[in-house]
Amino acid sequence: MDLSTILSRVQFAFTVGYHYIFPQITMGLAFLIVLLKTLYLIKKDERYNISARFWAKIFATSFVLGVVTGIPMEFQFGTNWARFSAYAGDIIAQTLAMEGAFAFFLESAFLGVFLFGEKVFGQKVHWLAAVMVWLGTWASGAFIVASNAWMQHPVGYTIVGNRLHISNYWEVLLNPWIFPQYLHTMSGAVVTGAFIMAGLGAYYLLARSHVDYGRIFVTLGVIVGLIASVIQLYPSGDLEGQQVAKYQPVKLAAFEGLFHTEQGAGIVILGQPNTATGQLDNPLIVPKVLSFLTYRRWEAVVKGLDAFPPNQRPDSIELLYYSYHIMVGLGTFFIPIMGVACLLWLWKRRLFTTRWMLWILMLATPFPVIANTAGWFTTELGRQPWIIYGLLPTAQGSSANLSAGNVLFTLLGFAGMYLLLGLLYVVLSVTEALKGPESGEGEEAEVAEEGGLPGLATGTVAEG
Repeated sequence: MDLSTILSRVQFAFTVGYHYIFPQITMGLAFLIVLLKTLYLIKKDERYNISARFWAKIFATSFVLGVVTGIPMEFQFGTNWARFSAYAGDIIAQTLAMEGAFAFFLESAFLGVFLFGEKVFGQKVHWLAAVMVWLGTWASGAFIVASNAWMQHPVGYTIVGNRLHISNYWEVLLNPWIFPQYLHTMSGAVVTGAFIMAGLGAYYLLARSHVDYGRIFVTLGVIVGLIASVIQLYPSGDLEGQQVAKYQPVKLAAFEGLFHTEQGAGIVILGQPNTATGQLDNPLIVPKVLSFLTYRRWEAVVKGLDAFPPNQRPDSIELLYYSYHIMVGLGTFFIPIMGVACLLWLWKRRLFTTRWMLWILMLATPFPVIANTAGWFTTELGRQPWIIYGLLPTAQGSSANLSAGNVLFTLLGFAGMYLLLGLLYVVLSVTEALKGPESGEGEEAEVAEEGGLPGLATGTVAEG
């Protein structure tokens, strides 16, 4: 693999990794905003409505950054991966175009209605707009996952000359790889949104500021976060593991640092893969668990890396191994964090005054983002050395006439631009969070509900 291709991989990894910070926030918050708006319509408590509008501002900021950082990724298919685009563009372009034509426009159009149309259309249409934004964000995720799933497990194609063509459109859209990956991706996004909401609520309670809203944010974030974290482990994580074992067993071996085929293979808790010696250093292994999790039999044979030719193995086993274990390790810890928080909430609402737990919730806020990013690195590194699994090697998918200097120049440019965008995002989000939900809501609180029932004035909400 030449230097230009390596740098193109680094550039795409950087731009995708940075970009995905924002979609996971919007996909997670969109669902939580619908819950807040629904609670408002049920309870007629203006605090829930104010909360929904507050989080919509954070959502909108994340949405804009997601759009801006997503555009360069699609251009890279032409600039850095021209041979891949020529070979598989007939298939990949379909799902990417559907994402832009349907999901993105649905999401962006109704986001405008939700942000600016409450007074004009009333509360029921405002709730409908929140639902449509949520559906748009999740539909967008579905089409992107469908594109990636096809690259992981290509189906519904024919080879004509030097290009792939769709032979069965529905087979592409109903690829068996999609559902486990989509469920895992969406539940991971909800975990991110829930931790962000709970973390900000915990900050408000610790700072004794916007206390009523802090309680709402912590309560909703913890309950939804616990459910989503459990789904991440089972069924979505379990389904993902089984399909990897079925379709990409070499990826599974690299996940676990399993250098040699074993009967009754154990699952690795700790250890460092040593590719030079072909073993794990300082391993801590639970016997036979990997065999049971993948094949439902304690004595099942699990193929190791030695069962595959060297040119069929992932080219960065160490990075893949650590990315996988960061994802799994953090995801496992999310369950007890949210579980203990839920127990404290159920026990006479002690969560609101248990400062050590509030500190944990606040400090844990960024870790779902790290876990989700590590998860995508795991997915993509494990597919190597293929850009389309089993069909097109990565080394044959890059642009033929692109020099390493060109790629390095654009990589440095993206790094500088994304640094400025990141600083802008942090300033805007932190400023909005410090102002709190009640800031500027005096006029909005007077919005009359459909049917003529006035909303509760913000000033009547008691703090403390």
